[in-house]
Parts: sequence; structure tokens; C-alpha cells
Amino acid sequence: MSEKTFVAAAKLEEVPPGGKKVVEIDGVSVILVNTKDTIFAVRNLCSHAYETLECGRVRAGWISCPVHGARFDLETGNPMNPPATMPIETYEVRIEGDTIEVAV
Repeated sequence: MSEKTFVAAAKLEEVPPGGKKVVEIDGVSVILVNTKDTIFAVRNLCSHAYETLECGRVRAGWISCPVHGARFDLETGNPMNPPATMPIETYEVRIEGDTIEVAV
């Protein structure tokens, strides 16, 4: 198994509690979300209608698709309600100093 490569994605202050930031990592749009005292990283793409999630609502550990309201668990990527049935991609996050790093 190959080792994960962590890439610097943003500074901690760019993603305050309750905030989110879209970054591009290796050509993939990734959304960083700060909720429940944790930074999560998921692909900025709804698995249902392939719409971006960056305008979606974030609440306690989930993000919703702004188009049809499907909610996804930020930790697992699993859909929490219809119309989505497929999970979204999640990425491992680590904090190095004041830098958010994402495994790709």
C-alpha cells in the first residue's frame, strides 16, 4: 500500500469554526469544512446531481447539497437522506502548525 501524500491546502485561519473553503488539490475541487471542532475535507461534488456543495448549509457534522437538499456526513461521506444514495469522497486531514494538510 502506498503512503498517503499530504498536501498543504489552507491556513487554519482561512477556515474558522462554522466556515468552509474550496481548494483545488491535484485538479480536484475539495471543500474544507470546520464543524464540531474538526476540519473535514470532502470532494466538492454531490453524488446525486453532481452539483458543487460549496453553497450548501453546514451543521453539526454534515453538509447539504444546495440543489436538492441531500445531506452528507462529513466524516464518512455517507448520505443521510434522499435523494442521494451514494457517498461523497472524503479525504484525510491533518494539522501541521497553522496549516491544514489534506491526503490525496
